[in-house]
Amino acid sequence: MTGTPVSRPRRPRRLLLVVAAGLLAVALIIDPIARHILAGGRILDLGVLELRLTYNTGVAFSMGSQLPTPLLLAVTGLITAGVGVYAWRSAPTSTWPTTAGLAAIFAGAAANVIDRTLDGKVTDYFHTGWFATFNLADTFLTCGVALLFIAMLTEARTETPKETTP
Repeated sequence: MTGTPVSRPRRPRRLLLVVAAGLLAVALIIDPIARHILAGGRILDLGVLELRLTYNTGVAFSMGSQLPTPLLLAVTGLITAGVGVYAWRSAPTSTWPTTAGLAAIFAGAAANVIDRTLDGKVTDYFHTGWFATFNLADTFLTCGVALLFIAMLTEARTETPKETTP
């Protein structure tokens, strides 16, 4: 049957944009609030979690803190852009959990790149005492990776092996 080509639905990319933009906005709004509330060494004890202001001039677990800020910005910016391009291109064929996971990873990475661009360091404020101090963007990254991992496991379980013919 001939006819006009079927256009792909825009919903997966819309989901990607909405989740990424929403999470990015939340992270960028919370960071200055945390800096303001926790200024001057103020610590808020919430039991299992403390809110304590620290700054990270490196990347995860302060790795690379001795590297020049422009180099860290360039590398993390390129990685973030790569994640964004991959997420955009794969969204039409991905499941919604995969798309949401990639959106969370992109939003977290982008929020940290933007934060580092402002003053050369990333603002961290969640402190457990037994783990590195982190921020909301790091939480989005971690949750995005977990969601992506769960989606991959679920998709692998539901796929049926294709039969090959000799």
